[in-house]
Amino acid sequence: MISVNDFKTGLTIEFDGDIWRVVDFQHVKPGKGAAFVRSKLKNLRTGGVQERTFRAGEKVAKAQIDNRKMQYLYESGGSYIFMDMNSYEQIEIPEAQIQEELKYILENSEVNIIMYGSEILGVDLPNTVVLTVSATEPGIKGDTSSGGSKPATMETGLVVNVPFFVNEGDKLVINTADGSYVSRA
Repeated sequence: MISVNDFKTGLTIEFDGDIWRVVDFQHVKPGKGAAFVRSKLKNLRTGGVQERTFRAGEKVAKAQIDNRKMQYLYESGGSYIFMDMNSYEQIEIPEAQIQEELKYILENSEVNIIMYGSEILGVDLPNTVVLTVSATEPGIKGDTSSGGSKPATMETGLVVNVPFFVNEGDKLVINTADGSYVSRA
């Protein structure tokens, strides 16, 4: 058991029969009344986000989550095949479970698979990934980096707003948290 006073971003807990990751939290000490912890929790099974308020000192169970480094191999009939880098064991994850993450994963790339016991909860992406622009309108001479943006389709199908100077074939660093352009690679 862990006290809600010890919440940290990224901590995983068992609560209401589900596995949750603490996305954000705030300790609140009002002038009148008891202190409490306001938190934003992400359900690792459904992907839903919920705001929850706990009384200060309340106890919740800490979930034992394993991150296994795996390599994405290929897609097969609506499922995606990943291989453990140490044991060469292969697992299959249905598309519905990792639909958002697929926009950032290329074949043969390494990712962390989140597991609770033998249950696969999903894919933990790095903060940024490098993707190649597969389609965008050509830049016009005189465009600057601070002059606006245009849509660009990446090799995974992800559409990102990029500066006008970006062209097809450019490698870009993309933030996986919100799908935004960071810089050229």
